[in-house]
Amino acid sequence: MAVLRLAKAQAYGNDFLLVSLEAAALVSPAGGPGALALVLCDRHRAVGADGLILYTVGDRSATMRLFNADGSPSELSGNGLRCLAALVARAQDLQASGVVTVETGAGVKTLEFLERDRQRYTFRASLGPPTDLRQVTLPVLGETLTASVLRMGNPQCVVLGPLPDADRFTRLGPALATHTMFPAGTNVEFAHVEAEGLVRVLIWERGVGPTASSGTGAAAAAVAAATYGGAARDVDVISAGGTQRVEWREDGVHLTGWAEIVLDGEWLATS
Repeated sequence: MAVLRLAKAQAYGNDFLLVSLEAAALVSPAGGPGALALVLCDRHRAVGADGLILYTVGDRSATMRLFNADGSPSELSGNGLRCLAALVARAQDLQASGVVTVETGAGVKTLEFLERDRQRYTFRASLGPPTDLRQVTLPVLGETLTASVLRMGNPQCVVLGPLPDADRFTRLGPALATHTMFPAGTNVEFAHVEAEGLVRVLIWERGVGPTASSGTGAAAAAVAAATYGGAARDVDVISAGGTQRVEWREDGVHLTGWAEIVLDGEWLATS
């Protein structure tokens, strides 16, 4: 029986398992890291999480490979990025005001370490500029929606307007996430501009489903809201898990929020 050392972290209810690349190589099942993510992220038969991050660590730095709960790869997670930075800050006893850099599938990201409150670490992450931003018309489930599509290191589809009720959300979320316009799938946000500096969102993540929060999703919603919804370029984005701050500056999008390590443990791999 193999034993896998891991940590679990969460940011606003969006949770991730953190496993060193070296440790994962010792237990990875047939099918590789995607198959490992599918097993580990099962909330009833294993540890449970929205995603798996395989990492290496350097001096104030790390690399990450991200896999969704369904085993599919993803380029980037804003919340996962902070979770890994928190792991680095804890392991190296870093002090606030420093910087952590993380190499991701969407390039190298820089996180400014702002504050530590016990096991909760707050960072301002530089996500880079949004790309491929445009509005499109999407036929879906017998109706036509106007959506803002863009990339925040990963694909995003934002529907601006009043938030859907639970039934409509659970129908439209997966239909948009797997729409033929997005061959590799997309993350979906329903975003309501409540005030110039306030955007409220519901999130359906690619490869996961409904989540309490998404860092890149919050950033995408803020960009869409500023471009097409009358919002400011510096806003609070509220999801079920809490409030993150998004600043869309000349040099790109900056995301501020916390992450915390909630578990250190061992998974007993039985096969």
